[in-house]
Amino acid sequence: MKLEPLKIKAQKEVKSAKNLKELDGLYKKYLGKKSEITQILRSLKDLPEKERKKQGRLANQIKKEIQSVLELQKNKFQVPRPTSPEDEVFGGRASSKFQEKEFDITAPGKKIILGHLHPLTIVRKEIEEIFQNMGFSIVEGPEVETEWYAFDALNIPKDHPARDVWDTLWLKPKAKSQKLLLRPHTSPVQIRYMEKNQPPFRILAPGRVFRHEATDASHEVQFHQVEGLMIGKNVSVANFKAVAKEFFQRFFNKEIKIRTRPGYFPFTEPSFEIDVQCVICNGKGCSTCSQTGWLELWPGGMVHPNVLKAEGLNPKNWQGFAFGMGLDRMAMMKYKINDIRLFYSSDLRFLEQF
Repeated sequence: MKLEPLKIKAQKEVKSAKNLKELDGLYKKYLGKKSEITQILRSLKDLPEKERKKQGRLANQIKKEIQSVLELQKNKFQVPRPTSPEDEVFGGRASSKFQEKEFDITAPGKKIILGHLHPLTIVRKEIEEIFQNMGFSIVEGPEVETEWYAFDALNIPKDHPARDVWDTLWLKPKAKSQKLLLRPHTSPVQIRYMEKNQPPFRILAPGRVFRHEATDASHEVQFHQVEGLMIGKNVSVANFKAVAKEFFQRFFNKEIKIRTRPGYFPFTEPSFEIDVQCVICNGKGCSTCSQTGWLELWPGGMVHPNVLKAEGLNPKNWQGFAFGMGLDRMAMMKYKINDIRLFYSSDLRFLEQF
């Protein structure tokens, strides 16, 4: 193997190179994947062990010497500048063009784009903080529920439309005796909490829920709900209305008028619909409130005695109220958003506004 003559020839050609382009070609010629030295190193496996070790050391030494000469010659054609890992090995990804421009270390760097919370998360945190200041605890539960927690324990009869496949997303059961579904509301969290805790208590149950809905500007298959429950010895409708009014005034950060109308829900008795004076038109009438000046935002009422009995509580000793509201709808009202689908579109043009 004529390694020494090859080294002498390579060093001579490198020293005679006139620019970086020629050096780049010489690197490929003597140190590239198809170079003669590379071919020699690959052929060593066919030699006897003693000869293989001897020739291998010699070939690697000559390779380093040629590389050293290339580096020295390369530096002659370049303006001194900070080195990078690519510059350390000639023939890497560093540019082979002559560097004439100096680097201005005082130039400002590129601004790093920081992420931020989703608008629904912002509103959820705000709602939770308001209720925590009023003595409520935040509790959560599973999104996959059983029929008992979603309907039976809430006094919802077997023939209620909410149990129909056109309203509820049912799942394949694990056992014949247990029907599973994606929870249509966060009320099951209240039932689970009452099973393990004795009153008095105040809890708030925020979370994602699922309905068999046709998607449009005001409906989604999945959305977020916030439900509250307060149980005590002397909790009344007056407490229910006071908590509602205090929440809305803190949430919208201004004086809010509310009105109470009769309603019907299987899990509360009596049941109410609490309307809030439209925050968009201040009660004058607009498209958001259908020209009525009022918005229905807080359905609820006094907890039905059958719900208390299902959890082993005596309705003669304990009473309280429950309520629910759509977190998405609250966010739409707060930020004046007219389409619920924007929250789930992942469109940065929309999300970067918050």
